[in-house]
Amino acid sequence: MSLIPATILTGFLGSGKTTLLKRVLSEAHGQKIAVIENEFGAENIDNDILVSDTQEQIIQLSNGCVCCTIREDLRSTLSDLAQRRRKGELDFERVVIETTGLADPGPVAQTFFMDDEVAESFQLDSILTLVDAVHANEQLDTRQEARRQVGFADQIFISKTDLVKDEAVEALSHRLKHMNPRAPQRRVHFGEVPIAEVFDLKGFNLNAKLDIDPDFLKAEEDHDHHHHDHDHEHGEHCDHPHHHHHDDDVKSFVFRTSKPLSPAKLEDFLGAIVQVYGPKMLRYKGVLCLKGSERKVIFQGVHQLMGSDLGPKWAPGEAKESKMVFIGIDLPQEILLQGLEGCIA
Repeated sequence: MSLIPATILTGFLGSGKTTLLKRVLSEAHGQKIAVIENEFGAENIDNDILVSDTQEQIIQLSNGCVCCTIREDLRSTLSDLAQRRRKGELDFERVVIETTGLADPGPVAQTFFMDDEVAESFQLDSILTLVDAVHANEQLDTRQEARRQVGFADQIFISKTDLVKDEAVEALSHRLKHMNPRAPQRRVHFGEVPIAEVFDLKGFNLNAKLDIDPDFLKAEEDHDHHHHDHDHEHGEHCDHPHHHHHDDDVKSFVFRTSKPLSPAKLEDFLGAIVQVYGPKMLRYKGVLCLKGSERKVIFQGVHQLMGSDLGPKWAPGEAKESKMVFIGIDLPQEILLQGLEGCIA
């Protein structure tokens, strides 16, 4: 049987996660989805779309979707669901896990890599983060959990943009981009997101290409990223006078080189930094040109867990460039960039 794709839905309080979930659960999209909720209260899901008494923690909905609560931990809930599916008691094609309020999606994501039983049934597809445009700046200023959720995201949905001025949304978008240039941003109203944009994003798929927001890369090129003065960490561009400089602790940076890297040096170096900085490393990903390899090497990680895989061959005439993006909390950019320079073969 092929693996069941899983999506982690995380987001700021009031950002419309419940609205989005209700749509996922009630819309006639023809997909059977199992939703796992961290806390299950009447206010989360309207009783009219529920068909059951709530003694059982798994609730079948009228359109074939399934809802359940995390009992002991996510791991046992997932293996329970997979087991029931194998026995034919439940029928679902994918899983959505909603983390409550300001939960850290890191440990949830790690479950999919660390637990063999989970890994043989499920494949983590992506982490979606909903950001409430009205309260975002305040939440980002005051709550590290909110900043972490942005750093973890494979896709960011910004809700309630109709309630704030355009330039405020632009400034927010700019701020989020510096925290996470990997995640595409999409503005949504009242959780109205086409289902196609929510699923099968392959954020954790090792063979997916590394997309980094092109404006971000351009901004990086505008200054030599080794010796910039720290007040202008990511360069405030004169053409955006209204962007206030936020020095968020969740930051990202990109390393690029057109010289091949030494596989042994790189493995030692990455192994060492993950040991030291793992808890502060939220997401990192790279497409690498290694000396002696005809094929691209793709690697990615969450916290201390890192995996790599051989990608496709470099195409004839394609520039062989290694590109890596690191997203984390107060990562020592200079040390990491110097260390990576030291891995050049």
